[in-house]
Amino acid sequence: MPSNTDIFSLDNKVAVVSGGGSGIGFAISTYLALGGAKVIIVSRNEDKLIKAQKMIEEDIFKHKALGSIHFMSANLEKEDAIVKTAASIINKYGNVDIVVNAAGINLRQKAEDISFETWNKTIDINLKSAFFFSREFTKDMKANSWGKIINIASLQSVRAFSNSIAYGASKGGVMQLTKAMAEEYSKYGINVNAIAPGFFETELTASVFKDEKKVKQLSSQTAMNRNGKMSDFKGISLFLSSHASDYITGQTIFLDGGFTAK
Repeated sequence: MPSNTDIFSLDNKVAVVSGGGSGIGFAISTYLALGGAKVIIVSRNEDKLIKAQKMIEEDIFKHKALGSIHFMSANLEKEDAIVKTAASIINKYGNVDIVVNAAGINLRQKAEDISFETWNKTIDINLKSAFFFSREFTKDMKANSWGKIINIASLQSVRAFSNSIAYGASKGGVMQLTKAMAEEYSKYGINVNAIAPGFFETELTASVFKDEKKVKQLSSQTAMNRNGKMSDFKGISLFLSSHASDYITGQTIFLDGGFTAK
């Protein structure tokens, strides 16, 4: 256990962030790198990954941080891609200490428009990949008796919103998956927790944030009378990835400004 002064430090830690090329995954990747970690962002869109890497490198240089940022392009919907990508990361960067499952989609379909294909796609990306991708790194975490897995849940893990049946089902699953994975892995020193964000402006919520009236309505539903800012991810990301959270596992922490408290 490190001293009190560096209990949040991620120096010499290796972190993998799925969906790290944009949105919440990008924000978390930035803060982990600034916290000292070697971060590998994974996404299917290589152009986004290259852009994200450059932006995070600029932040690292600006803040004179000790971390670094790397990327690997992969489609984590597919079983073989999950296995091959994880193996490539371990071979290239060494044992992984932190896994953040931020890859996600929300197709915002009406009930009658949901097909078997779109349902499966949502579950595959939002729920299935979170378990199978994480599992590839747990062997080394067990050997080291330490690891952090962070899933991204949602307000829709506990609340229902319109045109989001498949998404809501997947995020409800993420919350329970987090508990189940914690029960399985915590005895080996691997903590598994989830962050459930409120409303943040990302690609997934772009259509919502185009409606100023809706944005004001959502902010008024929080206890803090505002929607989320990406900087709000800094503290929770460092906390759940570091020794500071070593006795916390199986929890879903709502980063929502009190939206679910009202």
